[in-house]
Amino acid sequence: MAALDQKSPNVLLQSLCCRITGKSEAEVAHQFQYAVRVVGSNYAPTIERDEFLVSEKIKKELLKQRREGDAALFSELHRKLQTQGVLKHRWSVLYLLLSLCEDPRKPSRVGSYGALFAQALPRDAHSTPFYCTRPGSLPLSYPERLGPGGSQISTSMGTSGISNQLMEPCLSGQHPGLHKKQLNDEVSKLLTGTVTFMAFVNVVLLFVVFLNPSFFFSPAEVGEAALVRDILYVFQGIDGKFIKMSNTDNCYKIDSKVVLCKSLRDTSSRLAELGWLHNKIRKYTDSRSLDRAFGLVGQSFCASLHQELKEYYRLLAVLHSQLQVEDDQGVNLGVESSLTLRRLLVWTYDPKVRLKTLAALVDFCQGRKGGELASAVHAYGKTGDPQMRALVQHILSLVSHPILNFLYRWIYDGELEDTYHEFFVASDPTVKTDRLWHDKYSLRKSMIPTFITMDQARKVLLIGKSINFLHQVCHDRTSPGKITPASKSTDSPKDAAELLSDLEGAFQGKIDAAYFETSKYLLNVLNQNYLLLEHLQAMRRYLLLGQGDFIRHLMDLLKPELARPATTLYQHNLTGILETAVRATNAQYDNAEILKRLDVRLLEVSPGDTGWDVFSLDYHVEGPIATVFTRECMSHYLRVFNFLWRAKRMEYILTDIWKGQMCNAKLLKSMPELSGVLHQCHILANEMVHFIHQMQYYITFEVLECCWDELWNKVEKAQDLDHIIAAHERFLDSVISRCLLDTNSRSLLNQLRAIFDQIIEFQSAQDSLYRSALEELTLRLQYEERKKQRDSEGEWGVTAEKEAEENRRIQEFQETIPKMRSQLRILTHFYQGIVQQFLVLIMTSPDESLRFLSFRLDFNEHYRARDPRLRASLGTTRGRRPSNI
Repeated sequence: MAALDQKSPNVLLQSLCCRITGKSEAEVAHQFQYAVRVVGSNYAPTIERDEFLVSEKIKKELLKQRREGDAALFSELHRKLQTQGVLKHRWSVLYLLLSLCEDPRKPSRVGSYGALFAQALPRDAHSTPFYCTRPGSLPLSYPERLGPGGSQISTSMGTSGISNQLMEPCLSGQHPGLHKKQLNDEVSKLLTGTVTFMAFVNVVLLFVVFLNPSFFFSPAEVGEAALVRDILYVFQGIDGKFIKMSNTDNCYKIDSKVVLCKSLRDTSSRLAELGWLHNKIRKYTDSRSLDRAFGLVGQSFCASLHQELKEYYRLLAVLHSQLQVEDDQGVNLGVESSLTLRRLLVWTYDPKVRLKTLAALVDFCQGRKGGELASAVHAYGKTGDPQMRALVQHILSLVSHPILNFLYRWIYDGELEDTYHEFFVASDPTVKTDRLWHDKYSLRKSMIPTFITMDQARKVLLIGKSINFLHQVCHDRTSPGKITPASKSTDSPKDAAELLSDLEGAFQGKIDAAYFETSKYLLNVLNQNYLLLEHLQAMRRYLLLGQGDFIRHLMDLLKPELARPATTLYQHNLTGILETAVRATNAQYDNAEILKRLDVRLLEVSPGDTGWDVFSLDYHVEGPIATVFTRECMSHYLRVFNFLWRAKRMEYILTDIWKGQMCNAKLLKSMPELSGVLHQCHILANEMVHFIHQMQYYITFEVLECCWDELWNKVEKAQDLDHIIAAHERFLDSVISRCLLDTNSRSLLNQLRAIFDQIIEFQSAQDSLYRSALEELTLRLQYEERKKQRDSEGEWGVTAEKEAEENRRIQEFQETIPKMRSQLRILTHFYQGIVQQFLVLIMTSPDESLRFLSFRLDFNEHYRARDPRLRASLGTTRGRRPSNI
C-alpha cells in the first residue's frame, strides 16, 4: 500500500484497466488510452440537462426498488447540495448516479466493462493528459454489478457509501480532489479483489474529481464568517484577504475571482464604504496634524475629527471582541448573537452617517484655515437633520474655541498673538505710530466667521484698536481692566458652545459692553486731554473763515503786504501781522493751545504772482488729534481756505470799489463829461456785487453752515472715534465738491476764477479812471483857485495863453473818455459772457443747490434775454423747479 500511495493517477488508471480486463499493461494500451479519453471527455449524450428531472428519476428508481428510506435520504442530501452551491454541474453528478442505479435488466449502452475496454479506439483517438482535461459530463451508464474480468457482481447500492464517501465531503465544502489517500485505498481494494459496486463507483468518481476537479466543483465560495473578519479589517483601513483597496477606482473592491453570491457581495460593498470614509478622514488628519502653519483653529478641527474617530474605534473594538468571543466559543453563523453582515449594517448605520458627514466636511474645508475654516464648518451645520446638526455644532464649538480666545484677548487686553494669521483682525508691524488708527489694524474679511456679523467684527476691531491707541498714541497708562471689566472668557469648548448658541444674546452683549466702554473712554481722553472738539471748531473759525472780525482785520493789515510781488514777502513779517490781528480781535480769547498752532504759510510761487496768490493760513496738528486731522484733511482745508480767501478778497475789492464810487460821486459832479463813464462803472460794479454776494451767501450758508451743522450733530452723537473721522471726512468731501473744487467741477471753477479775474481787472480800470479824473479835477480846481487869487489881487483872472492852455488840456482829457468808455464796454462784455457761460454750466449741474443759485444770479432774467442757450436751460429748469422744492 505504501508503494501504491506513491503511484501517480496514470499508473493507477492503467492498473485498474489491467485488473478489469485481466490483461497485461502492453495489451491494454488501447483500452488505457480510451479510458483516459473517457475520464477527460467533454462528450455528452443527447439528454435534457434538467437537474430536477434527473433527481426525480433517481427517486422513482429507488421507490421502484422499495427503498423509501434511501429516497428520503437522497432528497435531503440533494436539498443540502442545492443550498451549498459547491458543484457547478450537479445535474451531471445526478445523471451519473442515475445511470449507476439503473435496472441491470435494461439494455445498456455498453454491454460490459470488458467489452468496453476491448473495443478499439477510433482513428482520431489520442492520449489526453489528466491535468488538461476539460469539464464535461460522463457519457456512459454503468452496469449495476461488475466483477473481475467484466463479470457482474451482485451487491446492493448502499446509501451509506454514497453519502459518506462522496456526498458528505462535497456538502461539507471539502475538496474531494485533495483526498489522494482515499483514492489509493479504493484502487487497492479493486486490485486485491475485494471490490464492491460502491468501491468501483467511488473509484470512478474520485478519478474524475481528482484528475479534473473543476468538472464537479467550482472554486470554494467564501463563507460569511470570513467576510465579516475581512470587513472588520477594512473598517480600520486595512486590506483584507478578499476585500482590497483599488487605487484606480479609489474604493474597496472584492476580488472578481472570489466566488460569492450577489447579496453578500453587495452587502460587503456597502460595508466597505465605511473603511473608505475612515481612510479619507484619517488621511486629512494625518497630513494636517503635522502642519504647524495650519494654525490653532486647524489643529482644533483635527482634534475634533480625532475625537469622532476615537468613538468609531470604540465600536470597532467591541466588534473585534465579539468576534474573538465567537472564535473562542466556536459560535457558528446563524446563531442569534453571532456577527453577520446584516448585523454589521445595522450596528454601523449611525457611525456611517457620522463618517459621511465628517468626510463631506473634510472635502468642504480643504484649503481653508482660521476663521475661514470656522465659516465652512458653520455653513455645513445649516441642515434639517438634528443628528448631523448636533455633530457639526459640536465640531464648531471645538473649532471656534481658539477664535473666541483670540477675540477676548483682543477686546479685553488689546493683545494680538496671531502667529498663523487665523484671526480676522490683522496687524501691520511696519506702520508707524502716527498712522496706527488708520493703517496698522484692519479686518481680514475672508477670516470673519459667518456666525460673527460684519457689525460685530467692526466693533471688535475698534475695541482692540482703541486700547492700543490709548497706550501707544495717547500714552494713557490706564489698565484695560479698569476701562472695561473683563467678563468670563471661553475657558473651554463648552463655554464656546454656550456662546455660539446665544450669538444674539450673551455674545452680542459682551461685544457691545466692551465697545461702548472703550469708545467712551477714548473720546473722553481726546476731548478733555487733547481738546479734539475745540480744534475742530478752530478749523472752522480760522481756515474756513468763520471768525469774521479776525478775517476782516487780517485782510486790512495784510493788504499793503499782499499787494507786493510774492517774491518780496517774508514769512516772519506776515506772522507778526497775524499775531497783531489776533490781539486786536476776539480771537485773543481762544485757548492758547489753539492759538499757538495758528500760523502763516506761503504757497509755491509762480512768475507774476502777488502776495494774494501765495498767502495762506496754516494750522499745525500732531499727536492724537493728527488721527482726525490727517495730512489729506489738512490739504483739503488749505484748498478750501485758498478758495474762500480769494472769494473774500473779491468781496473786499468790491467793497473798496463801492467806497471809491461813493466818495468820488460828489467830487466828480463838476465834470459832467464823466457821467456816462461813471454810470457804466456803477452798473458793472452792481452786477459784480450782486454776483459776489450771491456766491458768498451760497458758500457761507448753503455750503459751510449746512455742512458744519450736519458734522457737529454727527460728532455729538458719535459712539467711537471712527464715527468722528468718517463724519469729518464726509464734511470735507461735501465742502470740496459743493465749493466746486472737485474734479467734476473743474470747468465751473475755471469760469468762476475768470470772473474773479475780471473783478480785479475792473478794480484796476476804475482806479485808473478815478486817478485820471481826480488829477484832472485837481488841475481844474487849481486853475480856478489861481484865477480867483488874481481877481482878488486886481488883475485879470487868466491870460489868453493860460486859458488856451487850460482848454487844450481839458480837450485832451475829454479825448481820453471814449477810450475809458470803450475799455469798460469791453470789460463788461467779457464779464457778462463769462457769467452767462457760468450760468449755463450750473443750470445743468446735478447739484440742486447750484441750480437754485442760478435763479438768484439771474433773478431779473437779464442774462436769459442775452443768451439763447441760457433761455433753454432756464426754461427747462424752471419747468421742473416745483418738483424739487
